[in-house]
Amino acid sequence: MPARHRAPPSAAFPTLRILPARPRQIVGAKHHFAFIASQYNPEYTQGLVNAAARELNAGMPAAQLVLHQVPGSWEIPVAVQEAARAKEGRPDVIIAFGVVLQGATRHADLIARTVTDALMRISLESAIPVIHAVLHCEDEAQARQRCLEEKTNRGAEAARAAMQMAQVMAELRGEQR
Repeated sequence: MPARHRAPPSAAFPTLRILPARPRQIVGAKHHFAFIASQYNPEYTQGLVNAAARELNAGMPAAQLVLHQVPGSWEIPVAVQEAARAKEGRPDVIIAFGVVLQGATRHADLIARTVTDALMRISLESAIPVIHAVLHCEDEAQARQRCLEEKTNRGAEAARAAMQMAQVMAELRGEQR
C-alpha cells in the first residue's frame, strides 16, 4: 500500500497552474492508452491529440498509444465503451478527444452533456479511467486557445491526467509495471 502524505497547512491550497505539472518520466512502464478522437472540427481535435501524444511519449516512453477515429463527438461514447470491453489490447486508460462548438441553438449543449454523462458511466462501469477531453467551446477563438496553444492545451492536460491515473490504478490493483 502506498504511503499516504498529509500536506502541511500552508500547502493546503497550492497555487493553481494552467496545466498540471508534468509527472517525472516513468521508464519501463508498459501502459496501454487508447485515444478515441472525433473527426469533426479536425484542426482543433488534431491539436489535442498531437499534444497528448507528445506528453505521453515524453512521460511514458514505453507506453503503447492507439488512436481510433470516429465521425463526431456523438459517436465517441460507443467507441470508448467498445475499447473498454476489449478482450485483447484492453487499455489502462482511455482519452476521449473532441471539440463541440456552440452554435445558435442548444444542440451543442445537448451533445456535450450527453457525451459527458456517457463517458462517466462507461468509466465507472468498466473500472477504466476515461479522461474527458471533449471540449465544449463558445467559439473558434476559445477552441484555438484550448486546442492549439501550448500554454493552455487541454490535450497535454488530458495526457498528464491519464499518466497519473494509470499509475494510481496500477497501485490500487497491486500491479507491478
